[in-house]
Amino acid sequence: MEMLEQITPDTITGPLVSQLSGWVEAGIAALPRVGFAILVLLVTWFVSWGLKSLIRRIGHKTYLRRNLIDVLRLLVGTALWLTGSLIALTIVFPTITPGRALTTLGLGSVAIGFAFKDTFENFLAGILILLREPFQIDDHVECDGAEGQVEAITIRDTHIRQTDGQLVVVPNAQLFHNAVTVRTDKAFRRTAIMVGVAYGEDVDNARGVIADAVRDVDMVRDDVRDIQVFAKSFGASSIDFEVTWWTGSAPVDIRASRDKVVAAIKRALDDAEIEIPFPYRTLTVNGPLPVRAVSDAAE
Repeated sequence: MEMLEQITPDTITGPLVSQLSGWVEAGIAALPRVGFAILVLLVTWFVSWGLKSLIRRIGHKTYLRRNLIDVLRLLVGTALWLTGSLIALTIVFPTITPGRALTTLGLGSVAIGFAFKDTFENFLAGILILLREPFQIDDHVECDGAEGQVEAITIRDTHIRQTDGQLVVVPNAQLFHNAVTVRTDKAFRRTAIMVGVAYGEDVDNARGVIADAVRDVDMVRDDVRDIQVFAKSFGASSIDFEVTWWTGSAPVDIRASRDKVVAAIKRALDDAEIEIPFPYRTLTVNGPLPVRAVSDAAE
């Protein structure tokens, strides 16, 4: 009972009020430091904005790659904000020295790195892709099943628009670790088809007819490299020719030129009366087959 009588509202609220008063006084005393820290952050923002704008203008004047300009602006902005944040932190909390802050930041970075390993891997891969620039915007690429036109390259991922209109967002780490085929790295690339003529036809004559037909197609760039027609193999019903030519590197150029080449070769072979054979089948029977005559009346 005596202990209960000693517990009064004053014994509870007194220390609490005293503690709150101490916090308020400490907050009021820290207001100048907080204000100065905010000023440092504002200056950091202004300097970061100015330097990034300067990098963009200089990059445009010196014709630097757009991806390289973006990387430089990102690195400069990150470095300035890290420095400004450390300065502001040491101003608000004077007991925290830059060395302690960097140590704490390093330990925290290790923990965050393990938690977001894939995210940081994509981030670093994105920076390396932007710096090396193995492919550019509007290039047609293929990597690990994703194929299409590159629409955007960000720090984390790359946007690829497939030929059927679907958008594929590919993590940069996938593009960095796997082989990437850049189909539009050059303005022209080679394509090929197979053409078969009957065994009874003259091979040299057929080769000449096919070559002349391909050269007459307007989408075939024989000024880049001449077309090639080679007798490749003995097929089941025909002598097979491999026909190769150069055309635009975009997928639509490949499809369009193949359409015109096939039509031109078919037309030329028909005009020269060179047979394009259907598949033949020869049936061999081990024993004699019975033959029975059927009269018209029986029918």
